Amino acid sequence: MKRDLLRGKEARNITMLGFWVNGALTLFKLFAGYAGRSQAMLADGIHSLSDFLTDIVVLIGFKITEKPADDDHTYGHGKYETLATIIISLMLAFAGYNILKAGLKNIYSVFNGSTLPSPEPVALLAAMISIVVKEVLFRKTLLVANRIESDAVRANAWHHRSDVFSSIGTATGIAGAIFLGEKWTILDPIASIIVSIFIFKVAIEIFIPALNELMESALPQDKMDEIRSILDQTDEVITYHEIRARKLGNRVAIEFHIMVDETMSITHAHDIATHIEKTLYDRFGHESIITIHIEPYIHEEYLYYQNESKKI
Repeated sequence: MKRDLLRGKEARNITMLGFWVNGALTLFKLFAGYAGRSQAMLADGIHSLSDFLTDIVVLIGFKITEKPADDDHTYGHGKYETLATIIISLMLAFAGYNILKAGLKNIYSVFNGSTLPSPEPVALLAAMISIVVKEVLFRKTLLVANRIESDAVRANAWHHRSDVFSSIGTATGIAGAIFLGEKWTILDPIASIIVSIFIFKVAIEIFIPALNELMESALPQDKMDEIRSILDQTDEVITYHEIRARKLGNRVAIEFHIMVDETMSITHAHDIATHIEKTLYDRFGHESIITIHIEPYIHEEYLYYQNESKKI
């Protein structure tokens, strides 16, 4: 419980920093886009607005996640963090869609004879400031995400990095439109389309793992192999079966059956289970939920479970 509170505090602190930075950048970019006559910068401002909104999602998600387990949520509230991650990815995809749509609309208008206004230097200045500020924010947020092992904060960090990509593309398009003349103002919306592709890529990379977790997918194969290796190295475990493991936010839930000598005392069997638990806690974190079912080794039962496992 104490670890969850400290973890939530770190997540809130870095997210609040992003919240205020994104709020200021959003206002500045929208102003620069409007005053600087840049569709790419307006699109970039909308992207920063989505960052601002996702900070709110993370703050709410962690407020719920740090609640202790209760009668209705006996495994805790970790899945709210997973849900927050999915919401972030969807908002990111929505931002990418709006940027793509605006860019295509402007390119279409150019091919139909319209002339796009040449952006003003203030739009380029806003893009350059955004690149520096959001790269610093990305690195600080990712550092915290890795320290507290939070997918939601990590997703938010990559949302900041997507804003860096967005601003690089925006700066390139605006600079080309300003310095190459009126005929090249189409570079502004082209840049916004390239940015949208980067944003979609990041959204998908965040969404798929979070969806798998929400759908109760097993831990990755290398993690499952580690669990089996720990059991294989426990001498008095004759065999094991029914291994299940999944993520619950920042923690994992692991359960399995072990078979021991049928003449072994309950105390001895309990000591073996305790040793396995300690090893798993050391590897997967002391907030893990580990359930071990102990059975006497009976050869016929072992053969039955072997046959059942082959059918899966």
